[in-house]
Amino acid sequence: MRTGLLAQKVGMTRFLTDEGEHVPVTVLKVDACEVVATKTVEKDGYSAVQLGVGKAKVKNVTKAYRGHHAKAKVEPKCKLAEFRVSTEALLDIGAEVTADHFIAGQYVDVVGTSIGKGFAGAMKRHNFGGLEASHGISVSHRSHGSTGHCQDPGRVFKGKKMAGHMGDARVTTQNLTIVSTDATRGLLFVRGAVPGSKGGYVMVQDAVKKQRPEEAPFPAAIRGAAAAQAPAEAGTPSEEAPQASEAPEESGEKE
Repeated sequence: MRTGLLAQKVGMTRFLTDEGEHVPVTVLKVDACEVVATKTVEKDGYSAVQLGVGKAKVKNVTKAYRGHHAKAKVEPKCKLAEFRVSTEALLDIGAEVTADHFIAGQYVDVVGTSIGKGFAGAMKRHNFGGLEASHGISVSHRSHGSTGHCQDPGRVFKGKKMAGHMGDARVTTQNLTIVSTDATRGLLFVRGAVPGSKGGYVMVQDAVKKQRPEEAPFPAAIRGAAAAQAPAEAGTPSEEAPQASEAPEESGEKE
């Protein structure tokens, strides 16, 4: 089990496939998603990775919040979230996870806070049918009707569907498909809608009901990992280059 990502919801758009099909997608932006802290089994009883995304103004955060980030030697983040991971999937503090952590065609679960609707009636909140339009019903056509029983039990059960606060709750949307990724701009294109409003932060992680593709990077797609491999690969020809340049010099001395 590997870590997920923290991303900011930009909005929705659509993709046009080669077959002419319009695919609605949600654009998620991954902005400097860094590892702020880690949890280990020996110290905390479980293994997890705490990620932070975005940049917060230092003057607007508390002293304890600044100290938590200073310990990791990263700038204060706008949003923090913790992902449970396996022991072999732990990441180094300060590592930055990029958008190509997921690949096209992969299934993901997105967790966010739904848009708040305020106080809503039973018809809007729970899809009740309401009362009849005639037969003596007046002024209460959209009410939810009776809520309790008779003398036994003489009360309203907890959890009864009634009018009340709607939205602004933690929502998980499962088995969404990654249509495309853009690691350069830090963008994820997810098919369909994800919970939350524009500008809100969501957690994107591997789908629990689907198998993770073998092509997906493990334990994560780290920004510095690709840059470290490039000089190493480029170093092999550079070592051979002096040998080729020495050959003409030796031939010149012989002449």
